[in-house]
Amino acid sequence: MNKTVNINLAGTFFHIDEDAYGKLQRYLDAIRKSLSDPRGSDEIIKDIEARIAELFSEKLERSTQVVTLKELDEVIAVMGQPEDYAVDEEIFEDNAPRSHQRRSNHKQLFRDVDNKYIAGVASGLSHYLGIDAIWVRLLWVLLTFFSGGTFIFIYILFWILVPGAETTSDKLKMTGEAINISNIEKKFKEGYENVAERVKNVDYDKYGQKVKSSTNNFFDTLGNVLLTLFKIFVKFLGALIIIVALSTLVGLIVGLFTAGTFGFWGHGEFMDWYQMVDTTNVPLWLISLLVLFAVGIPFFALFILGLKMLVSNLKSIGIATKIALFVIWLASIITLGIFGIRQATETAYDGEFRIEETLPVRSGDTLTIKMRSNDRYEYDASRRGGLDIELNENDEKIIYSTDVRLIVRSSTDSIGKMVVNKRAESFDNLNAKKKAQAINYGYSQDGNILLLDAYLTTSLEEKYRNQEIEVIVYLPIGSVLYADDNTYSYHRNDYYHQDILQNGDEEHYLLIEKDKTSCLDCPEREIPSWEEEMTEEDEVTTSIENTESTSAISTDSVQ
Repeated sequence: MNKTVNINLAGTFFHIDEDAYGKLQRYLDAIRKSLSDPRGSDEIIKDIEARIAELFSEKLERSTQVVTLKELDEVIAVMGQPEDYAVDEEIFEDNAPRSHQRRSNHKQLFRDVDNKYIAGVASGLSHYLGIDAIWVRLLWVLLTFFSGGTFIFIYILFWILVPGAETTSDKLKMTGEAINISNIEKKFKEGYENVAERVKNVDYDKYGQKVKSSTNNFFDTLGNVLLTLFKIFVKFLGALIIIVALSTLVGLIVGLFTAGTFGFWGHGEFMDWYQMVDTTNVPLWLISLLVLFAVGIPFFALFILGLKMLVSNLKSIGIATKIALFVIWLASIITLGIFGIRQATETAYDGEFRIEETLPVRSGDTLTIKMRSNDRYEYDASRRGGLDIELNENDEKIIYSTDVRLIVRSSTDSIGKMVVNKRAESFDNLNAKKKAQAINYGYSQDGNILLLDAYLTTSLEEKYRNQEIEVIVYLPIGSVLYADDNTYSYHRNDYYHQDILQNGDEEHYLLIEKDKTSCLDCPEREIPSWEEEMTEEDEVTTSIENTESTSAISTDSVQ
């Protein structure tokens, strides 16, 4: 049974067994003895202890877990042995060994508070991007100028959200250097040497330092004022972004997963509707997946942004993941665009198939027009637009629509005629005409009664191509038309169609005249009393004006 010891390492308490504790003490003592320069050795040891505490926290799954020799050996492997990283003044010479210049491939974004003019954002980005700080500052000024000041707000957001590199570990992470004994001592000595050099050259740069110090004081004060205001705003905005993004993502996943599963089963009313309007023949599950990526990835990015606004130092998802998500999003957008273009081109051209029939109606004959419905689909004849999927007599799925237009026109011919125009759309005129010809539409004539189907049908395999029927009835002048009341919704046309059958003329006998009709059995309109009085006044006024005009003419004749 091993004893455990409670230790305080860089302000963090750990439970460590007795053997590991003894080894840790010996390790730290060896590091202290290996330091080549006693200047700042206490600070270096503090930074090393802070790094060891950080590594312990990463390896322990819970706060009550005991640090054993295994965890300690893993930490020492990362930090290195004192004899392996003996550091002396040679590391600051130009011919220093290459082993001390080794850097890690992973950098973290920090604000460089040691090389700042305002908040160290530009110098921190220069370390992260591997660009000289002067170019980043120059680029930021240009972007601020050309964006109308927008990048000032972006700079403030960076100031608030990106932490400053305060500790030696942070500075090593900022530059991408390994956080071990050698680099911690090296970083500390670099800072010490920089301070010493500035003391020696105080006469040369005191004016520049004074200007820089004044600038820092001004912007630090401004930053403290803005920081409190923006912290509240950023936290609220982050929470709002998280709620919106998360709600959208959940809705997308549930809705598109449901739609995608319909595509796998391949049957049901929903799939019938999808297959009817889809002209690309792309599987529904693929469309759902592409929409999920195209819409979901931006909202996932917003969700991460909201988390970063609420949680400081949130661990990044990694450059590789970001690039992969961007590639998937871009590919989804391009693929959906291609499918959309294909869908649009499938209905780019109009086609028409024309049927012309002679109607045995001459001048003096009466023709009655009625719309007929099919009880299998609908009881009442009414043009309501839209379409449905129905089963025909053979239990085959068909497209059912009431998109039928009735037009009545006068004709100078001695006999009447009827023209049925079937219309549809497709990717070229020839195919559109074939789609129009495939429309099923019926009509019949029983004596002086013309029966027109109040609907059209077409096979589900033909898909929805904006199919419609236009029936034009030409009646010779002098004939009589009687329109049944159920034709009302089918001839609600504007002047463009030149329809002489007006709404409200149903159930009346209409005499066909040139480009108009006259009602033969409409009741005479009763003239109101006020209108009769107005008519009498107009007649008196007209009589007086005529008398005065006659008198004037007589006078002129005498003269």
